[in-house]
Amino acid sequence: MAVETTNRDSTGERRGRGRVRDRDRVRTREPRPRAAAKPPARFRSLTWRVLAVNLLGLAILAAGLLYLDRYKQSLIRGQLDSLAIQGGIFAAALGEAAVTSNPQEGRDLLTVQARPMVRRLATPAGLRARLFAANGDIIADSRYYGTAGGKVQVAVLPPPSRGRTFGGSVVDFYDWVVRQFPDRHSYPPYIELAEPRANHYAVTKKAMMGEIGREVQIDENGRLVMLVAVPVQHYKQVLGALVLSVDEEGIEKSLRSVRLEILTVFAGVIFVTVLLSLWLAGTIARPVRLLAAAADRVRSGRGRESEIPDFTKRGDEIGALSASLRDMTHALWTRMEAIESFAADVAHEIKNPLTSLRSAVETAARLDDADQQQRLMTIILDDVERLDRLITDISDASRLDAELSRADMTTVDIRGLLTTLMEVELIASEGRGGDAPKLRLDLPEDEPLRVVGLEDRIAQVLRNLISNAVSFSPPGGTIGLSCRRRDASIHIVVEDEGPGLPPAMLEAVFQRFYTERPEGEKFGTHSGLGLSISMQIVTAHHGHIRAENVERDGAVTGARFIVTLPAAADD
Repeated sequence: MAVETTNRDSTGERRGRGRVRDRDRVRTREPRPRAAAKPPARFRSLTWRVLAVNLLGLAILAAGLLYLDRYKQSLIRGQLDSLAIQGGIFAAALGEAAVTSNPQEGRDLLTVQARPMVRRLATPAGLRARLFAANGDIIADSRYYGTAGGKVQVAVLPPPSRGRTFGGSVVDFYDWVVRQFPDRHSYPPYIELAEPRANHYAVTKKAMMGEIGREVQIDENGRLVMLVAVPVQHYKQVLGALVLSVDEEGIEKSLRSVRLEILTVFAGVIFVTVLLSLWLAGTIARPVRLLAAAADRVRSGRGRESEIPDFTKRGDEIGALSASLRDMTHALWTRMEAIESFAADVAHEIKNPLTSLRSAVETAARLDDADQQQRLMTIILDDVERLDRLITDISDASRLDAELSRADMTTVDIRGLLTTLMEVELIASEGRGGDAPKLRLDLPEDEPLRVVGLEDRIAQVLRNLISNAVSFSPPGGTIGLSCRRRDASIHIVVEDEGPGLPPAMLEAVFQRFYTERPEGEKFGTHSGLGLSISMQIVTAHHGHIRAENVERDGAVTGARFIVTLPAAADD
């Protein structure tokens, strides 16, 4: 089956031998321009979101660290232990130096000696000490000179005020923030009594029984007051109770010192986090903005000058997105050029029969000869049939892409398909007489010949090739059909004994509307889309098709078309 540089359509027509045509440009209506995509709001941009997420995590961590509830409780326990030790020392000193030993009156605390001792022992330690007698009366209070509750009160005055300072504002703000932290512990209120007695305090009651009493209370300003009461004894006899108390100022200083260290580290971490977040967001947001802007330029542009930025060297998701957008843009322009070229080819091919029809109709209207009118009517009928075939093939070609992308592919047995097509062709050849070409099928035994695809479309490709071979085969020639598996591919070969293909046209035969008809065939029998559709189908199946000449002893003895498709996986 000699295939003379011709490309045949779905009915077997070969495409032309270097015929040059003028292509009509198809005017397309400009789409209505759409408004460019607005940039995201400032605080909705990716940069701000990355920054907010990173800072939120750090803020939660810092708040947890600044809470320091367990650390505060450990400081309170330590302060109570320290007060108990100091109270034991003070009570021992009072029990030895401020006790009367009159046998008639019994042992008792000496008020005159106890008061200065209590004040001198407590003042250097920054404590408040109160001494209660065994009967519950208060003997001494380190806060007052003279009798407890006297007119002279000892208090540490604050430094002279120098007006509102920045440091003071920071401390006030710090105190306000600290007060916002919830306290998981509830403390009884501390009440300052004008004439206190031992039975007014739970800790002194415990001390009167010879034990050490501890308690934490909270004053009207919300500050903690820690109290420890120790018994004052002389030879195991409880003579009174010494109550030591201190507010939480020392604990707050320790907490403030720890919190300031945490905040200092946190400020450094915040600074580094902000820089890294801005860098990270820049490596993500900036390329995305550039890709979005380039995509918008491609959408609104009229040429290829708008290129998608190449970030493929990054090797990450942004690089993959860049590669996908570049491939998509290239495919888009390729498809647009293909559509434009296809429209121009369709316009050209339809114009030919329409021109012939118009000429025939105009001529028939001016002729009176019935025979000539009959010949013109035959021409008109042929042109109408040609238009019908052309429109049918164009419709098939235009919807082929959509069908191939939507249809579900299945396993196709090429062995059975070739056998069926050969039987159909043998039946058709019986009607052509004895000069019809003979078909020879060569298939390997016991070798799986299966591919994944659409059976109807693969059969269409094979029918095109067989019809093409029949058209160009000499009378009584032989058409060879064969199929082999090579590694992971299935190779299907259709070979004829026709005149072959000009070497320069081995690729041109697969172009649309590029037709060359066998000698003696009526013009317009084929549309010239057969091999183009075949290549489109094979490409959609991830295969390829090519044409070559069959040569023996240096002479061309036919044409050969080879279809290669990926083999289906063995079960």
